[in-house]
Amino acid sequence: MSDEAPEEDRFVWRLPVYVAPSIVIFLLLVITLFEADTSVLICVFSVLVLTFALVVLLLREAFARRFRMCIFVASTLAISWAILAPMVLYNVPIRRVVRWLLWSHHYKAKVLAEPARPDGELKHIEWDGWGFAGMDTTVYLVFDPTDSLSTAAKNHNSGAFAGIPCQVTVVRRLESRWYTVKFDPDEFWDPCNN
Repeated sequence: MSDEAPEEDRFVWRLPVYVAPSIVIFLLLVITLFEADTSVLICVFSVLVLTFALVVLLLREAFARRFRMCIFVASTLAISWAILAPMVLYNVPIRRVVRWLLWSHHYKAKVLAEPARPDGELKHIEWDGWGFAGMDTTVYLVFDPTDSLSTAAKNHNSGAFAGIPCQVTVVRRLESRWYTVKFDPDEFWDPCNN
């Protein structure tokens, strides 16, 4: 009997290397193409399916006594979790950055096409939204020509701001003069005007 590992028990280093970029590309597509709450569900489901598949494969290789393959599967599982966990936990900020990088020109054109408001209200469009069971959250993309929201974004201030009719809970800066503004759940820009 030989102490050498059987031919099929060799470490396959390529698969973990291929799995990592595949996961990143898949999740970035999901995060940018689907609504925020749907993308979170798809990401969580993907984590569960991938984890289940890799654990089953790991058990199969362990029972077959192919320990080098076990190292490969375990490393693939570790790499997958190292990528998936932050992408699920930070879905909304990643979504905001990727969408702005890919389609900012489209969103800018849409906001700037809005008619000027005589009451000094800032130009805006609906940017993102999520919710469940009557707790809908809407985020607006706002063009602030004077950059008056920069201090609020930098200091993470909430409250009332000139040109915005509702109380703001979160202001995020995308770039100079472009911000996302989030109100409390079930509060929308237009009903605040009434």
